[in-house]
Amino acid sequence: MKVIHSVTGPIEVNKLGKTLIHEHLRTRAEEVAVQFPHLYNHDEEYQLALEQVLGVKKQGVQTIFDPSVMGLDRDVRFMQRVSRASGVNIIAATGIFTFHYLPTRFMFNDIDFMVEQFVRDIEVGVQNSEIKAGFLKCATDVPGLTPQVEKVLRAVARAHLRTGVPIMTHSVPSKENGLTQIEIFEEEGVQLNKVLIGHCGDTDQLGYLERLLDKGVYIGMDRYGLTSTLSTERRNATINALIQKGYTNRMFLSQDYCCTTDRYKPESLKKEVYPDWSMTFLLDKVVPMLIADGVSEEQIHTMLYENVKTWLN
Repeated sequence: MKVIHSVTGPIEVNKLGKTLIHEHLRTRAEEVAVQFPHLYNHDEEYQLALEQVLGVKKQGVQTIFDPSVMGLDRDVRFMQRVSRASGVNIIAATGIFTFHYLPTRFMFNDIDFMVEQFVRDIEVGVQNSEIKAGFLKCATDVPGLTPQVEKVLRAVARAHLRTGVPIMTHSVPSKENGLTQIEIFEEEGVQLNKVLIGHCGDTDQLGYLERLLDKGVYIGMDRYGLTSTLSTERRNATINALIQKGYTNRMFLSQDYCCTTDRYKPESLKKEVYPDWSMTFLLDKVVPMLIADGVSEEQIHTMLYENVKTWLN
């Protein structure tokens, strides 16, 4: 895969530059946003997203992967507007984000029907546009592998096999369900070096993380700033331990930041709950902490620049 599609067009993989692998320009409950649009301020959402993206651009970030899909109110035209205004590449995803059930249109159709929609997003365009998705996204959360969640995972795997674009997941390390995701992908014939198991930074259980890594997947240490799950210091110690074990080339650093989200309203509540959480926190504060702890500039470079190339290639 020498080229990946961004929301403004194709980009050579070798030119992605410094990359944040898991950030959200906006997340909303799409059924609420459609039915009660007065609850949302589109202009404010745009300005807050642009402010954050321009902030990381000043830190040298050239590319952001936004894994917002159905279930998180993906809007590729919104992403495109932010990308054009900021000059930062935004890579959109296709897939479905659900912890339990699917809408009836997917529930009462087979897996291949879902696959066709994902493939269309990748090869034709998303939401009746010419904007193509560059990767696939699925989720397994506390409820585990429900029948409908399994259906999404298998559809994502099959769409990957048809298109070659990589897979990113949402997982809950305390439930060790990254291993369940891997089992499904293996059954479907996916090469695991095309899989990124997300949110692995939410645990410091090295045994679990090594079991994932030894399968050949990448892991997302991608929730910096969300300290209710694990402190920044413990996240850093876990990364450092994995680096010492030789896994530098299998980890991504990011924040899972949501420039706006209806999980925290008013917007000020987000800052009260997670005062450090922002798109710039990783590069402003975390990277200097990692370097002070003995992580080298070269190892940071690998996690922010190089791993995305090998994941895509």
